[in-house]
Amino acid sequence: MTQVTLRVATRDWDYLTPLVLNEVASDRLRLDIDRVGTLVGKAGGPYDAAETSFSRYVSACAQGDDSIVGVPNFIMRGFRHRCVIVRADSPLQALGELKGKRIGVTGWRDSGNTWTRAALRREGVGVEDAMWFAGRLTGAHPVTDRLDGFGRPGRIEAMPDEEPMMDALARGALDAVFTPFMPDGYFSAASPFRQLVPDFVAAERAYFDDVGYIPGMHMITLTAKVNEAHPWAGAEISRMIDDSRRIWTAKRRKYADTSPWTLDELLRAARDLPEDVDASGLAANRRMIDDFGRELHEQGILDRALGADDLFPDSCVP
Repeated sequence: MTQVTLRVATRDWDYLTPLVLNEVASDRLRLDIDRVGTLVGKAGGPYDAAETSFSRYVSACAQGDDSIVGVPNFIMRGFRHRCVIVRADSPLQALGELKGKRIGVTGWRDSGNTWTRAALRREGVGVEDAMWFAGRLTGAHPVTDRLDGFGRPGRIEAMPDEEPMMDALARGALDAVFTPFMPDGYFSAASPFRQLVPDFVAAERAYFDDVGYIPGMHMITLTAKVNEAHPWAGAEISRMIDDSRRIWTAKRRKYADTSPWTLDELLRAARDLPEDVDASGLAANRRMIDDFGRELHEQGILDRALGADDLFPDSCVP
């Protein structure tokens, strides 16, 4: 059987290492993976497939973009309570306490920030209950349009004078900042910042017990041209990613001494979460997908809610 070679762009997720090192086999497919620091947006151009923002994909579907098709393999997942940071001396300690506060976000319709606002809505803080500012996290980040057309004077605005949000947080101009990636210096014992929720692990466990999933931020897309020529490719890419994750998890459990308490985290995750918590496919992720589509609508990002069956064609469902 002749192998099909596809060029794929993803971030440098550690669990993809077996895939990059060709430890995952496929008789039908060979993946040339480019590890990128910033998402390329969607499959297309030099890339046959790509890691893509879940929010951007749903928005593309709502706009009738048929140049890409989605695979329900969520290559980036994560709880969001940990992504809200405040000053170390802040009196705030719970999501519900952000009502009436000034909150910074790194991008208004980013998938992660959408999920974080969803977590706030569960605690009684909706979009209309806070003042929002979109901007760059630090001075090392580029100045770009982070409102993406969703700005509203007096409610959702760009950071004044493009001030980095961590600077504004440090001087008290912001009460909290949403960020998936902690800024330089954050892990220092002398850091002037902390997570808003002191025991965010307990909060995230309670969230999981209620909703039954870890939110998905990024997924896989491939070009419509590739999908038409090789309608099995989406499912095969998904299988290869899943196999890479399984191999890497086994290695992490064996070689846990890469940091002092990795073993503790691995044990807690294995005992507190179901074994299939990262499962790909439509059935395993239907509730999460439907919830996200509704959330985009509730937050005013989409005119209507799109569900799982609207977003994923049968050909790409593993």
